[in-house]
Amino acid sequence: MSESSVSSGDLYGLFRSRFARFLDRAAIVCEDGLTHNYGDLDAISARYANLLRQIGVARGDRVAVQVEKSPEAVFLYLATLRLGGVYVPLNPAYTPAELGYFVADAEPRAIVCRPEDETILREISGDAPILTLSAAGEGSLIERSAGLPSDFPSAPAGAEDLAAILYTSGTTGRSKGAMLTHANLAANGRTLQELWAFTSDDVLLHALPLFHAHGLFVALHCTLVAAARMLFLPRFDADAVVRLLPHATVMMGVPTFYTRLLANPGLTREACAQIRLFISGSAPLLAETHHRFRERTGHAILERYGMTETGMNCSNPLHGERLPGSVGPPLPGVEVRVADAQGNLLESGETGVLEVRGPNVFRGYWRMPEKTRAEFRADGYFVTGDVARIDAGGYVHLVGRARDLIISGGLNVYPKEIEDVLDGIEGVAESSVVGVPHPDFGEAVIAVVLRSADHPGLTERAVVTAARQRLAAYKTPKRVFFIDALPRNAMGKVQKNALQERYRALFD
Repeated sequence: MSESSVSSGDLYGLFRSRFARFLDRAAIVCEDGLTHNYGDLDAISARYANLLRQIGVARGDRVAVQVEKSPEAVFLYLATLRLGGVYVPLNPAYTPAELGYFVADAEPRAIVCRPEDETILREISGDAPILTLSAAGEGSLIERSAGLPSDFPSAPAGAEDLAAILYTSGTTGRSKGAMLTHANLAANGRTLQELWAFTSDDVLLHALPLFHAHGLFVALHCTLVAAARMLFLPRFDADAVVRLLPHATVMMGVPTFYTRLLANPGLTREACAQIRLFISGSAPLLAETHHRFRERTGHAILERYGMTETGMNCSNPLHGERLPGSVGPPLPGVEVRVADAQGNLLESGETGVLEVRGPNVFRGYWRMPEKTRAEFRADGYFVTGDVARIDAGGYVHLVGRARDLIISGGLNVYPKEIEDVLDGIEGVAESSVVGVPHPDFGEAVIAVVLRSADHPGLTERAVVTAARQRLAAYKTPKRVFFIDALPRNAMGKVQKNALQERYRALFD
């Protein structure tokens, strides 16, 4: 199958057109040396697709998946695409109560879970059949698909057919299911492969989870579109990553990966000699981390920006200046702009809410038409909720989330601006700024800080004094608290809602 014969929205058809000539080439290499080539990927995903069809999954049906990372999880994702089903990945850390919400909302036609969770899922699954899959590649999915045909006569998906529903984190309300089409994901996959110059000679060090867009739609798709190879780690482990760096050409990670690597003595220029590109996303990369990593390895980390609802929107250039603290210009074919809360467009350099339009932007929120309408402008721009400014060179600089805005004494305070100042203070390893209720100001600005190892005696007074030299009084934190670790979600984003809850009664 040539790519010219593939529908613009047939995602598996796109992958197949790229790797069809390389069926004997390694696609996934596991930590224990077990290797699956592209022929395996095609044949096993076909068997899984035949099994899904056998248990009643048809085009448009949802397949909910809560499993650990494994090659078999990749094959299951591809099988769902081949069948025309809608893949619904769920974080293995979700509790039964959370799972109950997702299952009720998505109404999956089939559920795949870890063997130890089967009893719990049966209690909330309704009539949906359940298959099991362990991290070791065992379970009923494997057993029942073993004798099925290794070819699958799938009909090409249409551009607007749903490929996946990914649920947002739900920190400001109940989780929303972002509906992503085959065309959304195919467009983003093609663009990133070209922009970052992925080829079949590349070897991606894949240490990201598969339930999130970063590991599933960015890392995996770039590999498949390029017919490249993955060194497949079940989870991030700094020692394992350092050991594998000499055998890879690209690594993708969240900022936490890079700070942990910097703490590992094995991270050297020699270890990184074969790497051509380090990419960071899913959370803001501190400028200090960028500088320290470059000094240590000689590599400037490429920071990019995306969302569950849009895939990737912006990227620092492969060739050209990578600005610390910026996520770069928009991707080819993607348009971005900044507007105020009423939708009035702002000039270059002004701060407002970032809006984005392009073939990568999702179709809307699952079964939430009113929410979908509220998040789109009449001309098709999606309101991201991220506060940003665009400089004269077209680079996007994220300031924070609109929902994180602090209004203190009637004045707007953007936490990211304060965090940038705090992170530049000697002795501060990282900071997070939130607003908490205050009887006089409405909200008060407070900071939660990690001390660097070489400054264990850093005091609240020292931080406030240093911050006051660069910040107006209303922006300067009223209080500074020191903490051993900031609360984070699975992708390394600081959970500010947890900090707000912890210090909510501070000024009562």
